[in-house]
Amino acid sequence: MTTTFADLGVPTSLLAVLDGDGITIPTPIQAATLPDSLAGKDLLGRGRTGSGKTYAFALPVAARLAAAGGRAAPRRPRALILAPTRELASQIEDTVKPLASAVGLRTHTIFGGVGQGPQVSALKSGVDILIACPGRLEDLIGQGHCDLGSIEITVLDEADHMADLGFLPAVRRLLGQTPKQGQRMLFSATLDNAIDVLVKRFLHQPVVHQADSAQSPVAQMDHHVLHIARDLRLPVLVDLASAPGRTVVFTRTKHGAKALARQLNSNGVPAVDLHGNLSQGARTRNMDAFHSGRATTLVATDIAARGIHVDDVALVVHADPPAEHKAYLHRSGRTARAGAAGTVVTLMTQDQIGDVRALTRAAGIKPTTTKIGDVAHPVLQELAPGERSLPGGIVPAAGTAPSRPQGSGGGGTGRRGRKTTGQRSGAGATSGGQKRGSGAGRSGAPKAGGSANGGQRRRTGSGGSGGSRGAGGSGGSGGHSAASFSGRR
Repeated sequence: MTTTFADLGVPTSLLAVLDGDGITIPTPIQAATLPDSLAGKDLLGRGRTGSGKTYAFALPVAARLAAAGGRAAPRRPRALILAPTRELASQIEDTVKPLASAVGLRTHTIFGGVGQGPQVSALKSGVDILIACPGRLEDLIGQGHCDLGSIEITVLDEADHMADLGFLPAVRRLLGQTPKQGQRMLFSATLDNAIDVLVKRFLHQPVVHQADSAQSPVAQMDHHVLHIARDLRLPVLVDLASAPGRTVVFTRTKHGAKALARQLNSNGVPAVDLHGNLSQGARTRNMDAFHSGRATTLVATDIAARGIHVDDVALVVHADPPAEHKAYLHRSGRTARAGAAGTVVTLMTQDQIGDVRALTRAAGIKPTTTKIGDVAHPVLQELAPGERSLPGGIVPAAGTAPSRPQGSGGGGTGRRGRKTTGQRSGAGATSGGQKRGSGAGRSGAPKAGGSANGGQRRRTGSGGSGGSRGAGGSGGSGGHSAASFSGRR
């Protein structure tokens, strides 16, 4: 017999929202956790990315606050959902807001990279469910704009990604400000020692549920490795990306993502990039272009490997194999979501054979490996079926992220406001002052199949006061440490 949301105890008012979105059958992680979370128990839920974790905590948060009654006092939210990135925070609100509205609750997101004025105003008016990134939230608490003393429910989403980005000290400080008697739920794709410390310190007798573990790739996902010569990298990517459907391509570096998106557009593939050097406005505009279909290909760094929900991604391509297997699994999770089928392709050059073999072995997959010598190889049509189309490139939204990460301490100022990514900035830009390399040519266009950084050389300051040329970074963070990104990821 099929279990329904009503069987699990979801209130009728929220069932109407789910029905309106065509969501009728719970995913395994939802079916496993909802009875306990709706009952107010502390909970640890482990599930593969794309397994439906957001509804698994959004439903009980809305249901339990509505049942408790009351309204949020100014600056004192009633529920807190912590997320590692701005994109994930925004997408969590997209899920939570309709549920909250159905039961008369107010939501708001808090993250860096944008002005804090609207966030401060919302907190002053009263926010029932606050969705936040740690850096900006700590900043606003320090300024007296927010107090966590009335939090009834706390959710930590993508906890292992928080750990990967170096956010756990901030997470510990924030959780320590929430009432001990409140309900706490932690959701993660994996569970390692760092997460175990959080569980032992902040969760009281938690129930543990696991479904669709990140270590168990879904059966609907086909994994392939294409063994190619380096100069075939761009032609293969153009061929795969010109097939029908949405494609997500991952690169190792921010400059590599920008350069590859430019290369694809120049070859007729409408593509946008997503990485940490883009301002929040540019990231939002590029994601909107990908969601709407104006861009059919998203070229991203690992910032998009977690929590970015885009329907109907048919193909994920690792243009640069990731450094470790968890990143491979999370990147690959952009396809085959919610039971749909998907294909994952890793491009491998001769010098990467050993690394890719170790990577796939650690990820627990056995990919099909094919050596191809040109784009006429039939396997490309099998991996991305359909007639190739090159409608023409688009102009991705441009904009450099501010040099001072919001909510992460002081920022440096560039000595002479060096040009970065075509803009003059008085602040020390995060890109650290770029200098054209010999491989870029006078026009700055990267060579086809060139290096991942698009022929650009990077000069990064030392952080601290940011006084050195082209510097800028989190004060005292030593430049680009993971923790220095807390306000702008």
